[in-house]
Amino acid sequence: MGNSKFMRKFTSLAAAVYFFASSAVLLCIGALLLLLTFWFDRNRRIVHYFSCWWAQHYLYLNPRWRTRYEGLENIDPAKTYVLVANHQSLVDILVLYGLYRPYKWVSKEEIFKVPLVGTNMVLNQYVLIKRGDLKSIKEMMQTCRSWLKRGASILMFPEGTRSEDGEIQEFKDGPFRLAADCGVPVVPIVVDGTHDILPKHGKLIDFQADIWLKVLPPVNPQDFGNKSTAVRDHVRELMKTTLAEMRSQKKALAASSS
Repeated sequence: MGNSKFMRKFTSLAAAVYFFASSAVLLCIGALLLLLTFWFDRNRRIVHYFSCWWAQHYLYLNPRWRTRYEGLENIDPAKTYVLVANHQSLVDILVLYGLYRPYKWVSKEEIFKVPLVGTNMVLNQYVLIKRGDLKSIKEMMQTCRSWLKRGASILMFPEGTRSEDGEIQEFKDGPFRLAADCGVPVVPIVVDGTHDILPKHGKLIDFQADIWLKVLPPVNPQDFGNKSTAVRDHVRELMKTTLAEMRSQKKALAASSS
């Protein structure tokens, strides 16, 4: 048991060292890419796609993180959406980059302060929010509206923070108000398996996990009279039902293979 804990500490430390060392190199490449493309790529899609590969390569390096993506066809790269995902772990960010679709993250101020990572977020023109700061929330909403009008999708965690237990928590109204105001569909995305890798207050990484991301069909706010609360409640129930179905399928598969 002690040996196992020591190995997890060692591998978690090694992973952190590699993460920041690789980020230093990849950030330079991203900055160079921006210099070469910013004059014709006004929404910085190319730099974002590079960031997708940057994040995903950490998953590629560990084959024991088995990832499964479903429903990617529900996000048309040529269309504009408000993407919403449940939030189990910081690892969700790496997994969601695997959508390989253009969007702007909405992220808390603390992530923008992470060395190297925060700089890349600025290069990508992702959207900052200070939690609990009304002025910042209003600015975030206005910035998101501007991006949506420019044809850039937005990705948000409607729970507002990571789940303590891996279950879907209550949703905030913001993402759904944006979709209703701007006349764009909401795309629900359900992620499972990341809570086991690094729970909210965890410090050690579990390097073996089955990760499953499922993209559901777009939900049109017009079908709900553009009432953001109705869209919010419908999407949350849809995501909760989907998460339960995914877990049921996982259990059935595990039982059949044992």
